Amino acid sequence: MSEIQFSGLFDLTDKVAVITGGSRGLGLYTATAFLHAGARKVILVSRKAEGPQGLNQAVQKLNALPLHGEAISIAADLSKPSEVERVVEHLKKTEEKIDILIANAAATWGGRFDETPDWAVAKVLDLNVRSVFNLVRLMAPLLEKAGKIGDPSRIVITGAGAGLMVPPFGPENRVISYGVSKAAAHHLARYLAVELGPRNIATNAIAPGFFPSKLANGLVDILGGFDAMAKANLLGRYGRPEDIAGVMLFLCSRAGSWVNGVVLEVTGGSHLVGDRPPSKSKL
Repeated sequence: MSEIQFSGLFDLTDKVAVITGGSRGLGLYTATAFLHAGARKVILVSRKAEGPQGLNQAVQKLNALPLHGEAISIAADLSKPSEVERVVEHLKKTEEKIDILIANAAATWGGRFDETPDWAVAKVLDLNVRSVFNLVRLMAPLLEKAGKIGDPSRIVITGAGAGLMVPPFGPENRVISYGVSKAAAHHLARYLAVELGPRNIATNAIAPGFFPSKLANGLVDILGGFDAMAKANLLGRYGRPEDIAGVMLFLCSRAGSWVNGVVLEVTGGSHLVGDRPPSKSKL
């Protein structure tokens, strides 16, 4: 007789989640999935409030879903330590505890190695690594209040396939600082798993391949477009919103309650062979 308690395995009923970079792309996919899974509140944090990819339009879309939970937003530039502190202080005043933190906000820069400006390196590292460290450090007490043995609170850091390998983007489009920052984000998740696991906080990272997003679209165009990239992938396609939704629900629900310190590749296998550019790429 099976002893698996399958009911509610991927349920997030009454959970409160904070999602950085949640106004579009992977962050918005995650917020949508969490609300469908029963989350009581998703709090989106991003730099821009207005515009077609700003927080306001994302919150409007999410709150239009016929679901129980609600979405709210906090506009903040998380690359600045003072803004990270402001966000956490706001959360301390409005939330008793935080069940889930998705550290998804990111920046990138591409160009020739010899011409890479220092400000670009600082911009990428500040948002992709430094801000994640500071956000987790300051939010840890709120996460600890939510975690318990058997159901830890969760942190998921969005890394990237570029943090697993050196992408073949050619000398005109090097993304060295981005790839290094994502490799650091992956290892940060491992360190945090050791540091915070005893406080009933589980930390993991995901390493996505190519998904349609503002961050990826420019590089995909360089490599010949999404259709060409799909044909080059081992599974014959690029990432879909459901792929991120499923991975995030697994890591943040009871299904993933004993997963701690892993980097989960969501690349269709391209991390094994590299993002092989098709013959008609612009390299």
